[in-house]
Amino acid sequence: MQLGVHALVFTGTFDRAGLTTAVESTRAAGFDLLEIPLMDPYGFDRKLAAGLLADNGLAVTASLGLSDATDLTSANPAAVEAGERMLEECLDIVAAMGGRHLCGVIYSAMKKYLEPPTQAGRASSAAALGRLAARAADLGITLSLEVVNRYETNLMNTGRQALAFLDEIGSDAVRVHLDTYHMHIEESDMFSPVLDVGDRLGYVHIGESHRGYLGSGTVDFDPFFRALARVGYDGPVVFESFSSAVVNDDLSRALGIWRNLWQDSDDLAAHAQRFIRDHLHAVGSIAMH
Repeated sequence: MQLGVHALVFTGTFDRAGLTTAVESTRAAGFDLLEIPLMDPYGFDRKLAAGLLADNGLAVTASLGLSDATDLTSANPAAVEAGERMLEECLDIVAAMGGRHLCGVIYSAMKKYLEPPTQAGRASSAAALGRLAARAADLGITLSLEVVNRYETNLMNTGRQALAFLDEIGSDAVRVHLDTYHMHIEESDMFSPVLDVGDRLGYVHIGESHRGYLGSGTVDFDPFFRALARVGYDGPVVFESFSSAVVNDDLSRALGIWRNLWQDSDDLAAHAQRFIRDHLHAVGSIAMH
């Protein structure tokens, strides 16, 4: 299992200075892996990122959320085409960096929809992801679809809904991405969804109910970590937190980051690294009971 951190904990920009800060801070905090959000994949310097990661001995994953212009559920064929082309570019970036995971809201726009999904939109997304999964499999990359709350997608808000959608896609290269922040809003508990998803769980985000310091909110982490141990999950476990002190203005608006829950990225990250490792260590000891 690799323990990682989202780059937006450290920086809201991904030029040389931003990437250097994110990579070096990730290593200093004791993480194994850096998750890089590909907010501008066509302008992202994959060679620079690959070099910085290799120099610091870090693994990498990438994530993103689609927009109206790249929404795979859109009734506009141009938007679906743009989304598929952009995700192909993201797959190439992940491969160039030596990564094995592309995750996030990569099946619809990441926004509050005002209507439920249509069958045509759902089928459009599943078909596009099926084609992308074939490309991902050739590159040795897993696509993990992040289950987010009702204010960030209308397509799937629970682990069980994600499983149903995976069945429509029909590819072993596509998995479920669970996030404790979103689960806390939508799921009935923090244990059962992990068991429901089981070996189709491909990626995990650890986030607090208010996006701040782990353990200072209302997410019930103990049963979640127990469930990870029960299903034998061995994929990436990545800390995610946002503050308007770091996140750029566009993402702050998209995610509703209206207040600063922390100022010191390094302290936040070091705390999260200890919190997650301690929980994983504790549930690992259950096998000896």
